[in-house]
Amino acid sequence: MMKSHTISISIKKDLKTVYEFISNLENLPRWASSTFPSIKEINGEWLIDTPQGQNKVKLTERNNFGILDHYVELPSGVEVYIPLRVVKNNNGSEVMVTVFQTTEMTNEVYEKDLQTVNIDLNQLKTLIEEF
Repeated sequence: MMKSHTISISIKKDLKTVYEFISNLENLPRWASSTFPSIKEINGEWLIDTPQGQNKVKLTERNNFGILDHYVELPSGVEVYIPLRVVKNNNGSEVMVTVFQTTEMTNEVYEKDLQTVNIDLNQLKTLIEEF
């Protein structure tokens, strides 16, 4: 079993607005630029260029439950699962991301990943609350 930590942030926008923004993968570099600096769609696949090579990204199918799980396929073929949820929080929303520590990940790398997700969620909050 992998170690995990869930990070959440409250956003002063309704669930539908937050869900629509996150579900549009073109927005990914706008709020998660430290992990996903650029993205492009080629033949129905979403691709991200990284120093390690090109990663594929896909989301769960659209749903009414606020589930926006990300699946990132690394150049090695390994798929990284990133659970992401958007839930109603009164007039706003709560966005939750679970980060897993894989077996090959050092504690230092895991802590850095947690910090990066926290930065990305704060960027998401800023972007969504501005429009």
